[in-house]
Amino acid sequence: MLRKVEDFLKNWQYEAEMTGKVIRSLTDGSLGQKVTDEGRTLGYLAWHLAATPAEMLGHAGLTVDGPPLDAPAPESASEIADAYDKVAASVNDVVASNWNDDTLLQEDSMYGETWSRGLTLFYLIAHQAHHRGQMTVLMRQAGLPVPGVYGPSKEEWLAHGMPALP
Repeated sequence: MLRKVEDFLKNWQYEAEMTGKVIRSLTDGSLGQKVTDEGRTLGYLAWHLAATPAEMLGHAGLTVDGPPLDAPAPESASEIADAYDKVAASVNDVVASNWNDDTLLQEDSMYGETWSRGLTLFYLIAHQAHHRGQMTVLMRQAGLPVPGVYGPSKEEWLAHGMPALP
């Protein structure tokens, strides 16, 4: 659980930048990539990350500028990336403008449970990291280079003339 708005904003800035970097690495042709016939596509996951912040924070009383959760995903990777960038900036602005440290202790009904707003912000970040990890697996399967998030990726190590670990 996050206890300070400032801590969320610092974390969100980095996490949103990294998620945007992953989404901006997609191509239109890669959006249909999935592991199994029943699995989610790379495009679905990217769009889900663009749509979830407005939905989730809406349950906590904030109005975030983002697509509705049930909006169909665009067929363009750049449109998805633009939508993600817009919602990520809106999350930052709306939380900074409307919440303070005391607000993070307030509780809301979230998905059949009761969460503090600090926990909601933590889960928003964790949710992104979870799906971003799924996306990097699908990106490898689609033959796309994977950007580093918490350290260099294999491609980034090689670009710096360093051996990539097996």
